[in-house]
Amino acid sequence: MTTRRLVLLALLAAPVLALLPSCRKEAAPRAPAGFRVALLTPGPVSDAGWNAGAFEGLKAIEKELGAKVSHVQVKTPSEFEEQFRAYATDGTSLCFGHGFEFQDAAARVAKDFPGTVFVTTSGSRASRNQAPLVFELEQATYLCGLVAGRMSKTAKAGMVGGVELPSIRSTFLAFEAGLKAGNPGAKATTVFTGSFEDVAGAKAAALALVDEGNDFLFHNANAAALGVFNAATERGIWAFGSNKDQNALAPSVLASAVIDLPRAFVEAARTVKEGRFDGQPIRYGLKSGVISFVWNPALLGRVPAPVVDEVERTKERIVSGELVVPRGNF
Repeated sequence: MTTRRLVLLALLAAPVLALLPSCRKEAAPRAPAGFRVALLTPGPVSDAGWNAGAFEGLKAIEKELGAKVSHVQVKTPSEFEEQFRAYATDGTSLCFGHGFEFQDAAARVAKDFPGTVFVTTSGSRASRNQAPLVFELEQATYLCGLVAGRMSKTAKAGMVGGVELPSIRSTFLAFEAGLKAGNPGAKATTVFTGSFEDVAGAKAAALALVDEGNDFLFHNANAAALGVFNAATERGIWAFGSNKDQNALAPSVLASAVIDLPRAFVEAARTVKEGRFDGQPIRYGLKSGVISFVWNPALLGRVPAPVVDEVERTKERIVSGELVVPRGNF
């Protein structure tokens, strides 16, 4: 066969060979250029609370760090893992799982994708590329309980939760401790509806608590919180906001226990973008400014001055470390 014919055959075969699958094992997908951040939430970002704050954090990352961002709402543990894997396979730099319930799925996926960082907004699991943001919201919910203890006419306060999670039970533990600090004889009652989105169910649970004599209500129920606020407004009692400043949502919201999620999200994302992420839990309490207790300014005049003063003094004791607020072990 002549050299000329060999060259011709080689040229004809090249396109065909290019279409054949490679026999070599493929490396992990190459990350696209740029900083990419994803957020998984367990509920709608329209909830004016827990999930809304996280979405605001994602948008703050987009604005302040120039990241390309993506969000998806997921319901089940299998969906948690599926979406984490999809984002990591696509080359996402950082994945937020918004809540305690995401940490196990994050741990399973993190070991398979060392180039992606996974951050959960609660929990304790940590590794080289996974860590939780630990929000000590209990310090603010303790203050809510203190107010209820001082102001309740019935010495009874109710708590309404959505899905029963250790992180939510922990905020209730702190609320009850604050309640009893304000009135040692006060009684707290807890109800879980099993849903973060069932507004009607949360309202029914709240009304039942009011019928039992509870004249203060605290929630950790995400979107379902609207039902709690509606019940409090209808029955003329006080309620507290949670996770976000919810003071404007209803005329019954006396104060809110707040997490500045945008600030925390941007700080976490910046450590990843700058290569400073170390896989250690990041804790935020009242001292950090990320956690706060916020009075409803429109209603502050209806709070006795001694109660306002006591809240400020107690806040100072918590920040200084003199007073340690109880917290669940999770």
